[in-house]
Amino acid sequence: MQVTSHADESCCEPGHDHGGQIAHQFRLVALLIGSVLILGSFAAEWIYPENQLVAEWSAAVGALLLALPIFWVALNDLARGHMHMDELVALAVMAAIVMGDFRTAGVVAFFMLISQVIEMRTAQGAHAAIENLVRLSPTHARRLYEEGAEEDVAATALSAGDRIRVLPGETIPTDGTILLGQTTINEATITGESVPADKGKTTDVYAGTVNLTGMIEVEVTRVGEDTTLGRVRGLILAAEQTKLPISKVIDRYAGHYTPVVLMIAALVWFFTDDWTRVVALLVISCPCAFILATPTAMVAALSAAARQGILVKNVVDLESASRIDGMVFDKTGTLTTGELGVVRLAPAEGTLPAELLRIAASAEQHSNHPAAAALQRLAKETDVPLARADDVREEPGKGVEARVEDALVVCGRATWLDEKGAKRDAVPDEDTEGLSAVHVVRGSTYLGWIGMRDQVRAEAAEALAELGELGVKRMIMITGDREAVAQRVSDEVGGLEFRAEYLPQEKAGFVEEVKREGYHVAFVGDGVNDAPALAASDTGIAMGAAGSDVAIHSATVALMSNDLLRIPFLVRLSRAARSAVYQNLAVGAVFIVGGLILSGFGYLSPIVATLMHNVGSLVVVFNSARLVRFGEIPEDDALLEEVNVPSTA
Repeated sequence: MQVTSHADESCCEPGHDHGGQIAHQFRLVALLIGSVLILGSFAAEWIYPENQLVAEWSAAVGALLLALPIFWVALNDLARGHMHMDELVALAVMAAIVMGDFRTAGVVAFFMLISQVIEMRTAQGAHAAIENLVRLSPTHARRLYEEGAEEDVAATALSAGDRIRVLPGETIPTDGTILLGQTTINEATITGESVPADKGKTTDVYAGTVNLTGMIEVEVTRVGEDTTLGRVRGLILAAEQTKLPISKVIDRYAGHYTPVVLMIAALVWFFTDDWTRVVALLVISCPCAFILATPTAMVAALSAAARQGILVKNVVDLESASRIDGMVFDKTGTLTTGELGVVRLAPAEGTLPAELLRIAASAEQHSNHPAAAALQRLAKETDVPLARADDVREEPGKGVEARVEDALVVCGRATWLDEKGAKRDAVPDEDTEGLSAVHVVRGSTYLGWIGMRDQVRAEAAEALAELGELGVKRMIMITGDREAVAQRVSDEVGGLEFRAEYLPQEKAGFVEEVKREGYHVAFVGDGVNDAPALAASDTGIAMGAAGSDVAIHSATVALMSNDLLRIPFLVRLSRAARSAVYQNLAVGAVFIVGGLILSGFGYLSPIVATLMHNVGSLVVVFNSARLVRFGEIPEDDALLEEVNVPSTA
C-alpha cells in the first residue's frame, strides 16, 4: 500500500475538495443535519433524563451522517491504494462509534468537517486572487473588415493580423498594436501600476487591461494563451505546483508517519486500555497544520506578487529572493529608462549632420538596441529618409555593420571599430564626457560620431536605499558604456559601485565572480542581451517583461513594469513568506508533539483534541492568508521587524 502525504492530495491541501467524489453540497447537508441531531441528543438527555433511548438514537444517526464524508474519503483512497495521514481521523471516529460513544464521534466529526470547510474557503482566497487576476479577458470582440463592416465574434476566433475596435470602458480582449486612436489604459492587471498609461498609434496594448477614455482600433498580435495575460496565468499556475526543498523533505518521510502513529496508538492502548486516549491521539496526530504550513504561505505570497506585477516561476525562486545580499544591475533599461536620446551630432569634416544621421540610422534600422531606436526616432522627427540596409550583422554590446548603398557601414563603439581596423578620427574624451558615443565609418571614410544619453529612473536612488536597509551588502552596476557614462549614472543614484565597458558575455563572468565572494546574487536586467547573466545569478530578475517573450523566459522573476521599487518589495515579500512558513511549521510541530504527549497521558479528551487540531490548522491558514494583501495594508510591527532583518543564510 502506498502512503502519501497531504502535500500530494490530502484533505488539508489548500483548495483541495475534501471528499473527492463526495459533492461539496452533500457535505454541507450532512454537516447541517448531523449537527442538529447531535445537538438534539444533548437536549433530549437534559429534557428526558429518565429515557436515554431518544438521545442515543439521535446521537447515533447524527454521528453516522457526520462521519460519512470522512469514511467515504478513507475508503475511496484505500481502494486506490493510497493512505493519507488524515485517515487517522477516520480511525478515531470509527473507534468512538465502535465503543458506542456516538456523541464523541459526532462532535469529533462535526469539528473536523467545520475545520475542512473553513480551511478550504480561507485557503482558496489566495487561489481566488490569482484566478481573478488571470480571468480578465472578455469573451467577445469587435472584428473589423476592410470594407468597414464590424462583427461581434468570440475572442477565441481572433487571429494575428485581425483588426478590432475597443470602446471606452471595455476590456481589451487580446494583445495588439494600436493602429488608430488615442486613449488611457489601466494596465494594473499586468504591470501592477495603479496610474493609467497614455497610449497612441503604434503602442502596444495587452489582453485583460481596461480602455478608459478613447475609442481605439487595434491590430491583433497574440491571442489566447500566447498573450501576455495568458503567459502570466500559465506561469503563476505552474509556480503553484512547485515545492520548496523543505516540502520535498516532508514528502520523503511522510510515508513513515502514519505507521509510526498507529504503533504509538497501539502502545497507548496496550498499557492503558483506555480507548478515549487512543481516539484523542489519532485526532491530534493528523498533521494538517504542519502540512498546510508551506503551501498556504507560498500560494498567498505568489498571489501578492502577481498583484504587484511580479511573476515568480518557482516557489524556490521566491524563497531564494529572501537570501539576496548582493545585486548586480545592468545600466541601460534597468537603472536608466533605456530610452536613449540623441543629444549631439558630431560630423567629421566634409560630412553634413543630416548625412551622418541618415547613414547611421539606415545601418541600424534592423537593430533592437536602444541606440538604434534613438537614431530611428530622430530620423523620423527630422524627415531624414533611410536607405536600404543589406548583409546586416550585429555584435551585441559592440555595434552593427551593414551594406548601405553598396558601401560597408560600421557603427558602434570606438574600441570595436579599432578591433575591426576601421579608420576613425581621434575624439577628445572631454567631448564625449558622460555620453554614449556611436562612431560611424562608411567604407574607408570616417563620417563622425553621435552622442546619446539616457535618463536615470526617478525611483532608482530610493530603491537602492531600500535594498541597503534590507541588508543587501553589495550593489554593483555593470555596463558596456564607457567609464565616464557609468560614473555619471553612479553619481545620480548615490555613488553606486560600477564596472564599465563590459560585453554581455563578460557580465555573466562577473556575476560568477561576485558569487564566489560568498554573496547570494541577484542580477537585474531588461532581458535584452542579459540572458547569460540572468542564468548565472542565483536570482535572475527581468525588468519590463510585459509583452516581452525574451524577458519572461530568460529570468526566474519577471517584473511586468519598469518600477525598481518592485525589487525591495520582492525581497520583503520573500522574507515575510519564509517567516510565515517557519512560524507555521513551529505551530504545527507544537500542536502535534504537545497533543501526542497530552493525549497519551490522558490529559486530552477526544473533543478537546479535535478543537486543538482545528485551532492549529486555522492558525496556520490565517497566518498565511495575511500575505495575500502584503504591500497593500500595513503589516504587523512584529512581521515588519522580522522581515527587515538582513538574511545571514
